[in-house]
Amino acid sequence: MNAAQLEPGLTGVAEILVGTRDTAPHVGSGKIKVLATPVMVSLMEEAALNAVEGLLPEGHQTVGIRLDITHTAATPVGMWVTARAELTKIEGRRLTFHVSAKDEKELIGEGVHERIIVNVARFDERTQQKARKT
Repeated sequence: MNAAQLEPGLTGVAEILVGTRDTAPHVGSGKIKVLATPVMVSLMEEAALNAVEGLLPEGHQTVGIRLDITHTAATPVGMWVTARAELTKIEGRRLTFHVSAKDEKELIGEGVHERIIVNVARFDERTQQKARKT
């Protein structure tokens, strides 16, 4: 696998307009009708994917393996949230990102996200083997 095009400093962005489907009660992570932490985290992961998506060798993809995230401010329904990811470190197949999310008023969360580059065919094969063993 040659991921020579990957280098620290690459960035990706993802955004959503918060709807009721994105709130804590809807996803089962709380009772208050504000942006759910799992939705914010998903947006951060999408931003990390967007940072490297077109630069991976054919037949390869990344999967998330670690998150260390804070969610420090609430965002109401109807407000835009933008997540950003910056690739900060490459160690073999492991990619480390600084991720953050802001709504229209303030920073709402940030942290570190790690992803690993996988060969999709090999990954799918292992997953299918696991499914057959149950």
